[in-house]
Amino acid sequence: MMSEQTVKKNERYTVKIIDLSYEGMGVAKIDGYPLFIENALPGEEVEVLVLKAGNKFGYAKVEKWLTTSPDRQPVEDKTLIRTGIAPLAHLSYEKQLVFKQHQVENVMEKIAKLPEVPVLPVVGMASPVAYRNKAQIPVRKIDGHLATGFYKKNSHDLVSITDFYIQDPEIDKAIVVVRDILERFQVRAYNEAKNEGQIRHIVIRRGHYSHEMMVVLVTRKEKFFKAKEIAKVIHEELPEVVSVIQNINKEKTNVIFGKKEVVLFGKDYIEDQLLGKTFRISAKSFYQVNTQQAEYLYQTAIDFAGLNKEDVVIDAYSGIGTIGLSLADRVAEVYGMEIISEAIEDAQFNALTNKIENAHYEVGKAEKAMKKWQDKGVKPSVIMVDPPRKGLDGSFIESAIEMNPSRIVYISCNPATFARDAKLFAEAGYETTKVQPVDLFPQTHHVELVALLTKKK
Repeated sequence: MMSEQTVKKNERYTVKIIDLSYEGMGVAKIDGYPLFIENALPGEEVEVLVLKAGNKFGYAKVEKWLTTSPDRQPVEDKTLIRTGIAPLAHLSYEKQLVFKQHQVENVMEKIAKLPEVPVLPVVGMASPVAYRNKAQIPVRKIDGHLATGFYKKNSHDLVSITDFYIQDPEIDKAIVVVRDILERFQVRAYNEAKNEGQIRHIVIRRGHYSHEMMVVLVTRKEKFFKAKEIAKVIHEELPEVVSVIQNINKEKTNVIFGKKEVVLFGKDYIEDQLLGKTFRISAKSFYQVNTQQAEYLYQTAIDFAGLNKEDVVIDAYSGIGTIGLSLADRVAEVYGMEIISEAIEDAQFNALTNKIENAHYEVGKAEKAMKKWQDKGVKPSVIMVDPPRKGLDGSFIESAIEMNPSRIVYISCNPATFARDAKLFAEAGYETTKVQPVDLFPQTHHVELVALLTKKK
């Protein structure tokens, strides 16, 4: 192994790219010392400049391509790669899907120790751009004006961007309109270093089917001069806007939302459709950002569960009820829980809107709610889980196993933590029978999956 002293920062090298890392960076080795290189593809020979050289690995950037991969596709706006908005935009979409397939197969073999489990081909999109129904865009001052864009990776330097490529183009247009209205009203951009100024982020959600739009203005202070007037002008210039909300975040933090919200115009939610049901979506509620692929993902989860009218389903991490309410008319009862109270209010409202009477929701940690239901004699035949990136807590897995369902359907946005959990379920007699990856985030390294785990007889 080469030491840190041999490969040095600011040195130039000619290297051959041998692989892609799980984050989609090119990997080259100099006498066994790995270098991770943005915007480089396997098979390419490149001249690089070393940006960082640690003890075990380093980072470099391409100065010149000596050869290029046949899988490379042109990227007009390199900032999409530099900011991490679309870090795989330079790789052909067909090969992006192959890359994601390998990611899932790799964790099933190395982490889950289940190489025999069939991983089905990744389901991609016919048009893998302009899919995001939500944007969270920082606002800063550049050259005396309000600017919207995205941070360069691993920095707080804002790059001004108006076409985000993977977002709904109507959202891209709306960001600029809102930014320009704020500028006209002389609203000051937040200055992170000095912790002063007012507008921190513009957050926009747009219904894929309904086209209802919500604008959230995240401010540093509660006092917001002419806030209602600003909201009215936003609605006048963007008639799709049915909700303008001020979210107050006084903390020095990277977290976007603060706790307090004020409705400045219209409703405090938008509505959209998913698998034929109508859902109310609040500012802080989780809702999949790619509606089209989410429908495929959830339909696959429902199909994997093989539901019938006698089934009792627990929908853990239920959010606003998207999964549970989509399958409620096929089963006896649905029980859902979620720690975000606004999401549960949405779920209960969504059950009423869709005239669903057999779905029961409560606020709380999944394992606590499950214990409570178990004590009441609830016996689920199916448990559906859709946890955050960190996967399931050990205590949840224990509670789930204790409830002894015949099937567990696991939706995951992080194959590595799914593989870890699948191994624990396997030790308790639950066999992963199939895994279906779905590409919810084209042009990025993320891949979502749905898996069926069945109790061994």
